[in-house]
Amino acid sequence: MQQQQRQMPTSQLLKRFIPYFYKYRKLLVIDLMAAGLTTVCELVLPLIVRRITNGALGMAGELSTGLILRLGALYMLLRVIDASANYYMQSEGHVMGARIETDMRTDLFAHLQQLSFSYYNNTKIGQIMGRITSDLFDITEFAHHGPENFFISGIKVLISFIILSGMNITLTLMIFAVLPFMIFFTRFFNRRMRAASKDCRHQVGEINAQVEDTLLGIRVVKSFANEKLEEEKFAKGNLRFLECKKRQYAYMAGFGTSNRLFDGLMYIIVVVAGALFLINKKIGIGDYTAYLLYVSTLLSSIRILVDFTEQFQRGMTGIERFCEIMDAPSDIKDSPNAKPLGEVRGDVCFDHVGFHYSDDENHEVLSNIDLHVKAGQNVAVVGPSGGGKTTLCNLIPRFYDVTAGRITIDGQDIRDITLKSLRSSIGMVQQEVYMFSGTVAENIAYGKPGATREQVIEAAKQAGADSFISQLPNGYDTYVGERGVKLSGGQKQRISIARVFLKNPPILILDEATSALDNESERLVQQSLEKLAHGRTTFTIAHRLTTIRNASVIWVLTENGIQEQGSHQELMQKGGLYAQLYAMYTENVSVA
Repeated sequence: MQQQQRQMPTSQLLKRFIPYFYKYRKLLVIDLMAAGLTTVCELVLPLIVRRITNGALGMAGELSTGLILRLGALYMLLRVIDASANYYMQSEGHVMGARIETDMRTDLFAHLQQLSFSYYNNTKIGQIMGRITSDLFDITEFAHHGPENFFISGIKVLISFIILSGMNITLTLMIFAVLPFMIFFTRFFNRRMRAASKDCRHQVGEINAQVEDTLLGIRVVKSFANEKLEEEKFAKGNLRFLECKKRQYAYMAGFGTSNRLFDGLMYIIVVVAGALFLINKKIGIGDYTAYLLYVSTLLSSIRILVDFTEQFQRGMTGIERFCEIMDAPSDIKDSPNAKPLGEVRGDVCFDHVGFHYSDDENHEVLSNIDLHVKAGQNVAVVGPSGGGKTTLCNLIPRFYDVTAGRITIDGQDIRDITLKSLRSSIGMVQQEVYMFSGTVAENIAYGKPGATREQVIEAAKQAGADSFISQLPNGYDTYVGERGVKLSGGQKQRISIARVFLKNPPILILDEATSALDNESERLVQQSLEKLAHGRTTFTIAHRLTTIRNASVIWVLTENGIQEQGSHQELMQKGGLYAQLYAMYTENVSVA
């Protein structure tokens, strides 16, 4: 996600945003009707004052007590209507904005679920968090106040122009002649405020990412006594945010100052020119008084727009940042003719497979991989670091798509299989186990949502995890902490294996599942893995070569492709790269 992206036109952003209003169009119409009522009530007061003033001067008949009381009663009725309409706007109008925010957040989260690993490889989670929380909150305020403010201001300007033109067209045109200049300066500063607002939003995302990175790695920070270093890194980002805000507020100040000057200009035109018209009998005292009141109303509506400008820019920035994520292509998705995978035998074929990352097309990670795995076979993938072992296995569940050739399961190209059925047929146990914040039972049940407690316990027993889980303070209801911090590496690994037992997939991928464990934990986990792999097509990425001696076939993968393949005995007799790697590993183990 790059900071410098071409700014989307406001009209295009509004076009993308308006469909979210459509669902609540009835509520919006009622809200705008309420806004219209409050505006009409406000515009009637100058007419009442004008009527009373002209009546007092004998210009509209005698001014009677009854007339004054009737006008007072009319005004009080209008204030009751105004208060009721305003209550609706403040309550239901805000709820409408919150509903739109909820819909947008739902769409955004759903789209994030569809994006491939490639997107997350290049995107900071802190940036995404900023867009899904604070940015959408700004959109809520904009969604509520935007239509109201523009509608109210538009009515005030239009009705004021009509009424004032009926009193004195010349004076009215003089006042409204100032508006084009106000619009010019508004557009000038708006563009700059929006760019500055977007920069500030990006910098907030950077701060979120910095905080997340530091807090998740707090144990590493403290173990190296690098608290001061992290504080300095945070201070730099915080200062960059301050510079963004300074620039944003400078533009806001210029915007507000220019509008205050034009406010004063409009007032002085009414006072001076209106007084001259009054002297020359071209306007009455009642009309002149009404003019002053209407100009105040007109300027108050302009001030509302001025005050709303910052909120408008935040809303536009939030919509733009929302659109940037929604426009991120979901390059891994179901093809139009994708079908669910039926009964799976587990026969996997790599048919001249090639792969490179989208942002590095000149570097082939894998090329011309041509292999066949029979159903139920246990395949081990070994080789030097950087050879593409994990990438090769990540192609099977389509975490990435092949860039050449194809992969088939039971003869079906995986690109013609629905993602849900494909990934439901594959279980993965990885080196770095992710534990969700919750209980042990909830983490195991993640392998099969809706599983019963009995099924969860049975899966834990199969994974050899039931014994240690039962000894935890609250058993299966023990809270595991953030990312499973309350559990040891071996315990987390056995819980992850229990997940896969519960899922019961026909194809299994073990990605260096024991390489980070101590010897005792490795022994326990290895027993669980062997039990899990029984009867399944299994791909094992191995760092500890002694764990894969019983594999049906071993692939030795290097940057040049599959360099060797065969059983452990065959490869050792061959005396090639595998034999060298095995000798190096066993020598290191014996030295240790």
